[in-house]
Order: sequence, then structure tokens, then C-alpha cells
Amino acid sequence: MGNAYTLSIETLLKQLEVDPLIGLSEQEVNKRAKKYGFNILEVKKAKSWALILLNQFLNPIIYILVAATILAFSFQEWLEGIAVIIVILLNSGIGFAMELKATRMIESLQNSAQLLSTVLREGKIVSITAASLVPGDVLILSPGTIIGADARIIHQEGIAVTESALTGESNQVAKSKKALNLDTPVYKRSNMLYKGTIVNKGNAKAIVTATGAHTELGSINKLVQEAVKEDTPLGKRLNSLSHWLIILTIFLTLVIIVIGYLEGREWEILIKTSIALAVAAIPEGLPIVATITLAHGMVKLSKQKVIIKRLEAVQTLGEITMMCTDKTGTLTLNEMKVSQVKLQDEVIMASSLNLNENGEAYKNSEPSFLKFIEVSILCNNAFIQKENSNGDSLEIALLAFAEELGHNIQDVKLKYPEVNEIPFDENTKFMATLNKYGDSFQICVKGALETLLTKCSYRLDENGNKIELDRNRWLQSSEEIASQGLRVLGFAYKETEEAILEGQLHDLIFIGIVGFLDPPRVDVGQAIEIYRKAGIKVVMITGDHLATAQKIAEEINLLVPGEDNEKKVIHGSMIKDLKNADSAFKSMLLHANVFARIIPEQKLQLVEFFQKNNQVVGMMGDGINDTPALRKADIGIAMGIRGTDAAKDVADVILLDDKFASTELTIRQGRTIFRNIRQFVVYLLSCNLAEILSVVIASIINIPLPLLPLQILFLNLVTDTFPALALGMGKGKKVIMERPPRDPKEQIITPLLWRSIIVYGLCVTFIVTGVTLYTHFILKLPSSVVNNISFYTLVWVQLLHVFNIPSRIHSFFNNEVMHNKWVWGAILLSLFLVFIAYLIPVIRTALSLLPLTIGQYLIVFFAGLAAIVLIQILKRIGITE
Repeated sequence: MGNAYTLSIETLLKQLEVDPLIGLSEQEVNKRAKKYGFNILEVKKAKSWALILLNQFLNPIIYILVAATILAFSFQEWLEGIAVIIVILLNSGIGFAMELKATRMIESLQNSAQLLSTVLREGKIVSITAASLVPGDVLILSPGTIIGADARIIHQEGIAVTESALTGESNQVAKSKKALNLDTPVYKRSNMLYKGTIVNKGNAKAIVTATGAHTELGSINKLVQEAVKEDTPLGKRLNSLSHWLIILTIFLTLVIIVIGYLEGREWEILIKTSIALAVAAIPEGLPIVATITLAHGMVKLSKQKVIIKRLEAVQTLGEITMMCTDKTGTLTLNEMKVSQVKLQDEVIMASSLNLNENGEAYKNSEPSFLKFIEVSILCNNAFIQKENSNGDSLEIALLAFAEELGHNIQDVKLKYPEVNEIPFDENTKFMATLNKYGDSFQICVKGALETLLTKCSYRLDENGNKIELDRNRWLQSSEEIASQGLRVLGFAYKETEEAILEGQLHDLIFIGIVGFLDPPRVDVGQAIEIYRKAGIKVVMITGDHLATAQKIAEEINLLVPGEDNEKKVIHGSMIKDLKNADSAFKSMLLHANVFARIIPEQKLQLVEFFQKNNQVVGMMGDGINDTPALRKADIGIAMGIRGTDAAKDVADVILLDDKFASTELTIRQGRTIFRNIRQFVVYLLSCNLAEILSVVIASIINIPLPLLPLQILFLNLVTDTFPALALGMGKGKKVIMERPPRDPKEQIITPLLWRSIIVYGLCVTFIVTGVTLYTHFILKLPSSVVNNISFYTLVWVQLLHVFNIPSRIHSFFNNEVMHNKWVWGAILLSLFLVFIAYLIPVIRTALSLLPLTIGQYLIVFFAGLAAIVLIQILKRIGITE
């Protein structure tokens, strides 16, 4: 019933055919369950282990390796085929293990307990699973209840609901049963209760009007299912790189086959050479190194209370150019605090109420201030402890404020015990208590200012004397405080000799007003400043009031106080049709920092809009209303403590400590990882290019092949992979967050880096081919020995080549790679593995390794030094990066 909020209670009950004193019969429940289905939402199933495993093989590099394996087996080259299969399984196994681990971590975080609802059926109050609710069920609600379906209130006693998870509004919402106009927006439907929200205080009886996909939560869930997650920037770049490598492999293979055919070589030799070329062209270590590097970042972040659900998300965090974030519970604490107190002419900021040398709080001795503290404690039903607090968020804030100023709450309540009470009601908009006050009584009242002032005739001056009340002046003061985004409450009292409340709420003495605010987290301002230096635009997208959002934005320096922020703050009513919006409005959206009164559908539209305007978007949130945008964003970041299960389910990253500042750590790690990935890709591709060119040149000029297929695999998996992996473990530079984000369109390998790769590859090829020619034509060594010297030369040159990777602006002897302990360990490990490979007969035979003389090893040693000297000369004169 989409229009339930517009109907009178009598009409509603008639249409739903239910007696509110009896509820539905079991027969009617079964009938409606068949008609409307279960009260559950469609949830995207988590990936099964089989699907996770299958995805590891959907990689262009794997396709080429599979083709090489089939060719190897076709020509009975069993060792080559088996070796390539091992490479495929090794890479896929690492990726499968890490992604499966992340999936299991998320499952363990989710609460699998079924939600229960209390309903009236056949005249009896029973507890059932929320999934069993049907339209027409009579809900019985009390404080702490999670509402199981959308429902219309038919009776209530001071009920207030926390709807921040659904609407994004931080204040708890007082409810009533009064019918509303048809055009009333969701966040103003005070007679409705929504699935997934929580009863904060009071009691109510409500009729279920919508279940499952027809609830407001169901509408949001539909947006989540429709939001398509795009491939990550890293995934796009690696796929693009893989496609180019495939094209290069096919082209060079065809060249070798054509040249060999024209020279009359045997087909078997041509195919074997093609297999060697295919193996050389594909950097088998690239997927392994990329996976382990991302997994290392994932584990490192998990120690800092950040869970990464997808490996690629680690690096994508470093790509972010725009961070969109919810306000309530993300930028703020999601708990109200006293911000301002106005008792006479002066506004007292809560932050200025520090204890003086005598241990007394500022203004604590003034009669009007003491009376305000007294009334705020007595006219209050909240309960607070260090470990736990219970009650209305504003009442908790008042008690906490009194405690901070040194007042003992229990002493005050014991000294002036409560005799009677009128609870807060949405219609009356005030709460009143009658307290024993010595030999007489005192009435304490708090509530909405416009209501309270009608019951007041006097106010207190600074000396505690009664003077005439100027109502208009206080209404104006209230508007000024409310315009700052604060929620306002008024306070009054009256001394009386009568022990009754009824008929006494007139001629009250007005005390003053208090402004409440959900304060920002202390670390948010600093984090935003870091983002600003890093060139990342932070945007607040909230369902809360515009004034409240602007106030918080100014406090965290997202907006500069005092500046003209009118064009930087957008109200949700302005966003109607983004697809057909003019360029001026689109430009305003791109330059805005705050979006207020935004509904879930608009959050999703804004994320899509920013993505279409070349932004890599991170989205932070914790509520159900954030889930569509969390899923659509390039990186969805959910809060682990306050976050709803729905938000954590669709997010890519979960912050277990709920700290906004933790995202700065993840972005820093992401940027470092991309830089490391770029370094080892340059290293691997230049090494593989040298292998390709060495094989191609040897084939064309008909000299012994410097590398055999299994030797190439050994190079790519051992002597290439470990140094590349060591580059992936680099810590990065401290100034990495002081640089702007990369262009989202920038590839992993820029034109300058491609030039460096080609120059590096040519230099290594020049040395290796020179060694091959020298040993073949000058020394006239056997082809098998020539092959071994060339193989060892490539091993040595590639190990030393890792020191060529740092930019030329750094000293060769003083740079990040030279100080990387992992690099030195990788070189020693690789040399050790080469030595072990020679000692083990089976591996020695497979790699066709032979014993060499000392003189032949010296050729290898000096050839390696010559290669690094040649590259460093070219680097220093500016030919390479």
C-alpha cells in the first residue's frame, strides 16, 4: 500500500481487513503469504568456491599458456607442457586462495541470526520471524525493536525511531499517527515505520502495509541489484597489456614460421621455436607477482583493521580521484552532543566550558546556568554509563554534558525525586516532570521552542531573577542556531505548592535554549587535509538537513567557514534529471562539496555521473541507503562497527575501526602498490623482450638458440619472478600522498616507460647476442655450450637489471631499490636456485645444463657488468626514464 500514510486509520484498517484488537487469523496469514510471498529481500549470492576458482583461469595470459601447452603435447614435448601447466596452476592457486580467504572473512562478519517481530494474531501476542510477516499484521513495538516491515502507526506513546540507516538523517525521528498529504517525502512521513530501522524509545502498535521487495528497503535493494560493478582500473590495464602481448606473440610467431619456411627448415623445428617464442613473450611471473603483491597489501591492511574483499581493490584505492562519503556515522560520531547554550544574551559554546584552576566549570556558578543543568537532569529518562547508555540521544547528550561539567546525576535525581511525568509526544512536542523540591514541588519542562514559549511568561536574568519574556527575540535566536545545522530544545521550570502537573503548565519561567550537533570525528579534518594535498576531492553526500551538512562540512574544513559556499552546497530537490542537465548545472555538480537531502537513488545517480566525468570514485557509507552507491562506485567502503550487513555485503573494503582516517592508509598503500606494480612490469617486460629478441635474432641468422623453452620458463619463474616480487614489496615514499592522482586514462606503461623497456631489452639483447656470436664463431664452442653460456648470461644480466629500475633522478647507489632488503634477498635466492638446479640431475637434464670452465663463467660475469654499465650510461644521458 504505497499511499498508506495518506489514509485515515479507519480507512486503512478497512482496506487491509484487520481488527487491531485481534489481528489476523492463521488462515488469513497463509492466504496472504501465498499472495505476497515471504517478507525477504533478493540477495545476490556470494561466489561459490568453484566460481572463484574458475575466474582465476579467465585471463588472456592463461589462454596463451594453454595454447603453448597443447602445442608442446602435440609434439610430445612432455616436459615443456607439464612445466607450463605447473605455471598455470601456481598462479591460479595463489589467486584462488587469497580471494576465498577474503570471502570467508566477510561471511564471518555477517550476523546470520534471524530477525524476530512481535505481532498480534488471533488475539494473542506472539513472536515470529520477520520473514513471516504479511500485509495487515499488527506489530507490537517497544524500545530496541528492529522493525521487520513497512508499517503505518495506529497507536503510539512517545515513540521515536532511528532512521539514519535508511534516510541518512542523524536525528532520531519522533512519530505520530496523523494522516499526511500525498506529496510528503519519505523522510517526513512521521506516521510510517520502515523495515530495517530501530525503535529508540516509546511504544507503538502499527499495521504492516508492505513486505519484501515492496518496502522502502526493498526499493533500495532493487537499485543495488541493478547497479553494475565495473572492472577495476588495474584489471582494465592488465587486460589491455595482455592483449598487446598476445598480438605481439602471434605476430612474431608468424614471422619465424614464414622465414623458416622460406629457408626450408623442418616444421617440427619451427613449431618448437614458436613454442619457445610464445613462452618468452608471455611474462608468466606477471600474474603471480601481481597477485602476491596485492595479497601482501591486503594482509598488511588487515593488520590495520581494514578488510579488503577483492585483491584488485587494494590497488584501485590508489586510483581514487574523488571520495564520496556519507555524513552520519562516517564523518560524524552518530551521537548527539551539546554544542551551544544560550541563557541570556550570550551564546556559550560547549567547547569553551573547561574547568578552571578551582575545578569549577565556566558559568557553573550563575543561577540561570545551574537551573538549566538541574532541569536537564530532572526532565530526563536516559541512563548513561561508561560502557553503555540507553535512551533518547538528546537526553543522553544532556546527561553527558552535565557530567563533563562535574555534576553528579544520581545526587541530583535523589535530591529532587520525580513525582509525576508527562512523556514527550509528537503532537504536544514537550516533556514535563514534577519533582519534589524541599517542602514544595518544581515543574521541569523541555521541548520544541515554539510550543514551550506559549507556556512561558517570564525568564531568568544573569542573577536568577524573574523578568518579562520577549518571545520573538528567543524565536529569532532559535532560528539563528538552527540555521547552523543544530537541533534546538527549549528549557523552562516553575515552582509550585501543588503535587499535580495537569493544569499547571502555564506562566512557566523560561531558562534558555540548547543547540545539539552530531559532532565530527576528531581525525576527519586532518584526513581531509591529506586528501586535499593528494589531489583527491572529498564530497559529502547525505540525507540529512542542508544546514546540518554545511555546519559539519565547515567544522571538518571540507568547506571554508565565512566563504561563499552557496554553489558548493547542493540540495537534493535540485537533482532531477542528470542525463538531460545542461552543462552549467553539471559544472556546478562537479565543483560542489556537499549534497544534502539526497535519497538513495540520487546517491547512485551522482556516483554514475562522477564516473562518466572521468573520476575514479570511492564511496563510504554505513547504512542501507548507501548500498546502491557502494556497489556502483569503483571502490565501496563500509564501516565495520556501525555498518549494516547490507552495506558490508556490497562493499569492496570494510573499515573494522570505523575511522574515516583509515581510508588515507588504504589510499597510500594503493598508490604504493601501483608504483610497485609499474616497476616490476617494466622489469619483467624488458627481461622478456630481451628473451624474445635473442630467440628471434638467433633464428633469423641461424645460430644456436640462446634459450630453450624450459630454460625460458625457468628464467621467467625463478630469476625474473623473485626480483620482481621484491620490487612489489617496496615501502614507497612518504611524499606519495603529496602528489595528485594519476590520470584515470593513464596506462600502466606510459610512452616514456615503453621507450625505457625497449631500450633495456635492446641493451640486454645486444650483450646476450654478442656473447652468443663470440662463443659460436670466435671460440667455436659446441652449440650446447654456447646455449649454456647465453642462458647463464641472461640469468646474471636480469638479476643485475633490477638496479636499473629506479628513475634517473636518483643516484645509482642511493635509491629505494638499493635499500630494499627484499631485492638483495631475491638475488641471493635466485642464484642459489640456479645452483641447486644444476646439482639435481633431473632438473639439470631438463634444462640441458652442462659444466662450464672458469673462463666461460668469467665471460658471463663481465657480460652482466657490461649490460648494467651500458644501461646506466643511456639512463644518465636521458634516453630512458
